[in-house]
Amino acid sequence: MKNFLCFLALCCFPGLMYGQIQQPDSTAIKKAAENTLKIKSLIIPAIFISYGALSLGNNAIRDLDKTTKDELKEDHPLFAAHVDDYSQFAPALAVYALNLAGIKGRHNLADATGIYVLSSAIMGGTVSILKSSSHRLRPNGSGYNSFPSGHTANAFAAAEFLNQEYKEVSPWYGYAGYTVAAATGALRMYNNKHWFSDVVAGAGIGILSTKMAYYLYPRLKKLVLGRETTVNYSMVPAYQNGGVGLSFHGTF
Repeated sequence: MKNFLCFLALCCFPGLMYGQIQQPDSTAIKKAAENTLKIKSLIIPAIFISYGALSLGNNAIRDLDKTTKDELKEDHPLFAAHVDDYSQFAPALAVYALNLAGIKGRHNLADATGIYVLSSAIMGGTVSILKSSSHRLRPNGSGYNSFPSGHTANAFAAAEFLNQEYKEVSPWYGYAGYTVAAATGALRMYNNKHWFSDVVAGAGIGILSTKMAYYLYPRLKKLVLGRETTVNYSMVPAYQNGGVGLSFHGTF
């Protein structure tokens, strides 16, 4: 249980650290800082990923996986909850909910969506490759695709997305996102779907994927469009064929 509590604390810490980065003196300096991938911001995800990678060997970290699993199953033998199937998306959905409520983030909704899609692609591809190559058996024996935890990676990618978009509005948005992401990772262990190291590695991959997306997106956008461009958009409720939804209209 001590290991689990340490994991929760570490997972919430990136939001605290990132909330203190980038306090520019001017708009130009701020824009340049936003487009720079700072080494300091990569330390925590790198530690998480390294920890997970080390667990692939027969060592003390792998032994810790097994003792943590045994402790959780002993304390909660009948635990079964699948909130993690939905909570992994909650921080990202919060970005759209805040926009709909009129609370604007760092980017307009079109660019924010582009960044999140890119982050999901980086994260999804990385997780898929590692699951296939590591061939680790899940703790419940249901398959050889345990490492890393995809749910956790998705949750932390979404949490970092929420943090990056709203940390200048209030750091509490980021804290809330990381709390939900840490809870998602915890549920993966309580449901006996993942080892502790699977979850730690997934958290690192999720954070790093979103950091990379924020770095790459403006460069890819400029490469595709050939210039710096602002996307103007409007989003209004729409009703068609008996269904209610949202209608997007954008111009470059």
